[in-house]
Order: sequence, then C-alpha cells, then structure tokens
Amino acid sequence: MTNSSERPTTPDIINGIQQVGIGVSDTKAVFNWYRKHLGFDILVFKDEAPAVLMKRYTSGEICHRNAYLSLNMLGGGGLEIWQFLSRTPQKPKFPIILGDLGINAMKIRSNDIQKSYDSLRGLELKYLTGINKTVKNGISFYFQDPWDNLVEVVQDRYFFNKTSLSTGGVLGVVIGVSQISESIRFYSDLLGYSILVSDQTLDLPLNNTPDTNFGLFRKVVLAHSRPNFGGFGELLGPTQIELLQALDRKPNRIFEDRLWGDLGYIHVCFDVQGMEKLRNRAASLNYPFTVDSAQSFDMGDAAGHFSYVEDPDGTLIEFVETHKVPILKPLGIYLDLKKRNPHKPLPKWMVRTLRFHKVSKDI
Repeated sequence: MTNSSERPTTPDIINGIQQVGIGVSDTKAVFNWYRKHLGFDILVFKDEAPAVLMKRYTSGEICHRNAYLSLNMLGGGGLEIWQFLSRTPQKPKFPIILGDLGINAMKIRSNDIQKSYDSLRGLELKYLTGINKTVKNGISFYFQDPWDNLVEVVQDRYFFNKTSLSTGGVLGVVIGVSQISESIRFYSDLLGYSILVSDQTLDLPLNNTPDTNFGLFRKVVLAHSRPNFGGFGELLGPTQIELLQALDRKPNRIFEDRLWGDLGYIHVCFDVQGMEKLRNRAASLNYPFTVDSAQSFDMGDAAGHFSYVEDPDGTLIEFVETHKVPILKPLGIYLDLKKRNPHKPLPKWMVRTLRFHKVSKDI
C-alpha cells in the first residue's frame, strides 16, 4: 500500500470511474428516475446496436441492446443504462445477499447528506436505512432504487460544478469477493487502488428485509493512488473500491446462470489513457483482456477504445479510452481527445460544455 503523496509508476493512466453499468428492462424509465431524483441529467449518448464483441458473456450470441450514458455535473462517474432488445433480461436466480460475488452496490457522493436523505425519504422507497455515522466509515446511508439496485449515498466534499441537487455521480462500488487478499492485489496492482482507507471485521445485515439476519464480514476500502487527473478526471473525481468478504458463509455468484446485460450491476468502467500499455501490463499480471475492441469503437455519438478484464471472482471491469465526445452534434462539433496531453485535465469550461446534453424533462 502507498500513501497519497506517491505517484504511480505505471505507464498507463486511470483517471477514475467513468460509469457503472446497470442492466435494466426499460432504459427510459431508469434514466428518467435517476435524472429527476439524483441529478444524472446529462445524456451524453443513447445508442442502439448489436453487442458484437460481448459474445463471450452472452452465451455466444450477438444480442441487440439499447444503451444510455448519463452523467451528473456535480462530479463523479456516470451510469450506463443498458437494456437487451433481443431477449427479456433475467432477474437473479436467488435474492442477492450482501457479500455475494459481484457488484453489490454503487456509491454516489453527496455534498449535503441530510438534504439528500430527506429528498429520498419523500419518495417512499421500499428500502431506506437511517444515516450512519462512524469514525472509520464516515457518514452514509443505503437505499434501494425502484428496480432493486442497492445504492449507498456517501457524504463527500468533492464537487466539480454546483448543481440544484445535493447528490453527485458515482464515487465507487461495493464488490463482493471470495478471497479479499487476492482481490486487494488485483485492484491495487492493476488499477492503482493502493491507498488503504480502512480494514475492518464487522457484523452487517445480509439484506434489506426487516427480519434479516446479520453476517460476519471483512470490509476493506481502497482509494486510488494518483493525486492528479487527466482528461475528464476532474469531473469524475476521487473514487473508492470497497471489497466485502463474507466470513461465515459461502457466497453465491450474482450472475450465476445469467448473461452480462441481465438485470443488476453488470460492470464498473474506468476512464483510461494508454490502452495498449494497459493491455500489456494486464497480461503481465495474469489478468489478460477478455474483450478488446482493438482499435476503436463507435457508439453513435461517441468513439474510443474499450476492453474488459475479470477480477479474481469474475466481476467484469471495463476500460474505456475515449477518443471523441459530442459537444454540439447538430453543428458537427466534437471534442477530439486523441490530440490532447493525457496527463493534463481538460479545461473546466470545456468539460462544462457537456451541459448542452442536459435533459430537463422525461424522455
């Protein structure tokens, strides 16, 4: 583990969490809810196409899908809201229990957690905890969105741009793992999450039912070692990876007998620069790319290079090196990132032009 003053020596650059992928059955409904209630109102693109390169994770079939990428200008990662069009997305085969292998929850930041809590409490959600305050874990609360996705709201001072809501973008994810020491090596060595924020053994409720049992867990929170950001890194902001290992039971795999793209959290995606170098480094660490778009992908309004690796338990990690972002599509104005110094953040005024993609009413 390192401290925050040290700079990583890896030749590639990881700027932060670009987005968390959510498999849904209605992209519009999910986008509208997160836009209205949590501020994810910047619709960077919506794209309908076959997921040709993902056959490895869709039983060898090319599945058609619809995808929206939405951002929150307060700061943090976005949401890739992803829907199968060629098949009915499947629910988990069993109720997800905390610590099951895969992404258990996403963390979003809040600049005023009481305001965020009061706003969500007014929605009469099926599951909403109280605000929890601890020395080691800070201030946070959990809720479940209308589609049963677990979300943690975390008090955090960082912001990129003031908005009308107190909630920002994605701060991190909670990932269930089987061997936490092996997972720490993966997220530290490959992704640069080498700052140990906390390491605890504690009892936690297993699910969100009133009569739930508690389980014993080891919980490790990691932060990224890179003190500065390039590209869109200042919008994405500082991030965390929380690893959770069940110590008193054998966890299930969240996507057991299901396809990538079925309902729930399907991946966490990192914004990177230097994909070729990252490919070589991943292979040298015995975590080779399992999917690689090779040169470039084109998602209608955006373009770049994407790849996937699996963490030690098979949780999908996506990397995206963005080459082109639409600013004013009707005028043919795009931001070309391939020509910029990847070590320097984009000027704030340039990133703020993403507000041209703001959606102010339901679609």
